[in-house]
Amino acid sequence: MIKIMTDMPCRNATFLGFYGSCTLGSERCQMSSTAKRFESLLEAVPDALVGMDQTGIIRFVNRQTESLFGYDRDQLIGRHIDMLVPQTLWQIYVEHKQTYFADPRTRSSGLDVELTGRQQDGTELPVNVSLSHIDTGDVLLVITAVRDVSRQQRAVKDAGLTAAIVKYSDDAIIGVNLQGTITAWNPAATRMYGWSAEEAIGRFIGLLIPRDREGELPAAAATLRSEPHVTHLETDRLRKDGTVVPVSITVAPILDEDGEMIGGSAVHRDVTELKRAERYARGLIEADPDPLGMVGPDGTIRDVNEATVKATGVSREELIGTDFAQYFTDPDVARGGVQWAFEHGSLTDGRLTVRHHDGTLTDYLCNATVYRDIDGEVLGVLTSARDISSQSKAFETAQRMAAIVESSGDAIISATLEGVITSWNPAAQRMYGRSGAEVIGKSADILFAEDRTDEMPGVVEEIRAGQHVRNFETVSRRKDGTMFSVRATISPVCNADGEVVGVSYIVRDVTT
Repeated sequence: MIKIMTDMPCRNATFLGFYGSCTLGSERCQMSSTAKRFESLLEAVPDALVGMDQTGIIRFVNRQTESLFGYDRDQLIGRHIDMLVPQTLWQIYVEHKQTYFADPRTRSSGLDVELTGRQQDGTELPVNVSLSHIDTGDVLLVITAVRDVSRQQRAVKDAGLTAAIVKYSDDAIIGVNLQGTITAWNPAATRMYGWSAEEAIGRFIGLLIPRDREGELPAAAATLRSEPHVTHLETDRLRKDGTVVPVSITVAPILDEDGEMIGGSAVHRDVTELKRAERYARGLIEADPDPLGMVGPDGTIRDVNEATVKATGVSREELIGTDFAQYFTDPDVARGGVQWAFEHGSLTDGRLTVRHHDGTLTDYLCNATVYRDIDGEVLGVLTSARDISSQSKAFETAQRMAAIVESSGDAIISATLEGVITSWNPAAQRMYGRSGAEVIGKSADILFAEDRTDEMPGVVEEIRAGQHVRNFETVSRRKDGTMFSVRATISPVCNADGEVVGVSYIVRDVTT
C-alpha cells in the first residue's frame, strides 16, 4: 500500500499509507488534494485518532493523540499500540479479531471499551476506546479521556440543575449585559415585579430603580468589576404598578470562556416581611426598660435603645461609634467583660457602675452574648444591663439592720403568725439561756410563763391587722425555769407585697 522511492522520511507518508497511496521523489512527497483534505479533517477532530494495522503497529496519529498522551507523532509511528494502551486493548482486539472484525461489512459500528491509557510521563488515565475496521483492513481507534466525557456530562447535568433552580427559585433572578439590558428573567421576577419575561427581557434594568436610587446602578457596576460580588445590597425597587418593594440584592459577574465579564446576574429577595419583623423587634427593644446595646469587635457602640440614652444622658447619635467602656467607672473591667463574651460566647451577671452625663452613678448587673450573621460569623456582642441600685441599697440596709440586731442589748426575735420562732439574736440567747439552734423552729410558747400563754392570740390578731403593740408587759421563762418580767414591742413582718407574714419581738428585761 505504501510505495517508498527513497529513504527520505515523509511525515505524511503514514497518513497516505493508511488511507491511500503515495509516491515519494528525492526532494518532495506528492499528495493528492483528496488526501490533503482527509488529513486536515482528521487533524481537526477533537478526539484522539490512532490507526494501527492488524499486528498492533501504530501507523497514524492526529495532533489530539499527541496532546492527550504527551508524545510527538514521530515517537509513536511504528511502535506497538501497547505503548499508549497497555496490553488489555491488544488482548481485546485479538479476541474479537476473528469474530467481530471478521467481516467488517456486517458491522455498522465499532467496539467500545473503557480502559486505562498511559501518558509519556507514566501517568495513567481512564480512556474510552472505540475500535472500527476500515476498508484497508486496518483498525481506527478513537480515544477519549474519560475525564473529558465526565466533565461534559457533568456540565450538562449542572446546566440542567441550574436552570431548574432558576426556574423554581422563590427569589427573583435577573441577568443583564454590560449595557444594563435585561437578558434573563425567571418566574419569581414576574411574581415580584409584575412584568412578564417577554415584557422585561430587552429593556433597561433601570425600569426597576426608583428615581432616588438611580445612583446605585453605576456604583454597583463599578464594584462588580473590582470585587467578586456585591452581597446583600439593601435597597428599594419598583414594581410594574409603581409600588415600591424593599429588597436585598446579591450580584455576581457573568464571565465568558476567557474569564471576561460580559454581564451580571442578580438575585433579588423581597424583604418586606423581614422589614416588618425588624420594626416589631425594634419596638420590643425600645420598650425594654433595661439598657440594651450592640458592641462591635473593635469595642465601639453599633446601636443602643432609648433606655441606654436615659442611663448615660447621651443621645443615640452621640453614643454610636464611640468606645462603650468610657461610660463605666471602671473601663478596663468593662472591656474585659466584653472580651470574655467574645472568647467564651457570653458573660453573665457582671457588676458595673455607669456614670451618667451629669455625674450620677448607677449600679448595673450586666450580661453580654455574641451575635452572628447567617454564616455563623461573629458580628459583635449584645449587651443588657439591669439597674440594681435599689437592690444594692436594700442590701446595705439589710446589712445595717443585721448588724443592729446582732449587737443589740435587747432580745430581738421573729416568728410566724402561727408562733413558730424563725430568728434569734445573741441578746435573746443571753436573756433566755437558749441557743438559736435550740429554739428556731420551736413554738414561742416556751418563752412565756404557763399562765400567760393565753395573752398571745389577742396580740397576734392585732398584728394580722397591721398594728403595732408597744410596751406590752408580761412574764417570760428562762431555760432553767426561772421567771422574769419583760416589756416588749411587737410589730408585723410584711413581704414585698405588703402582706403580714410574721411577727417581730423586741424584748427588754425589766426585772430590776
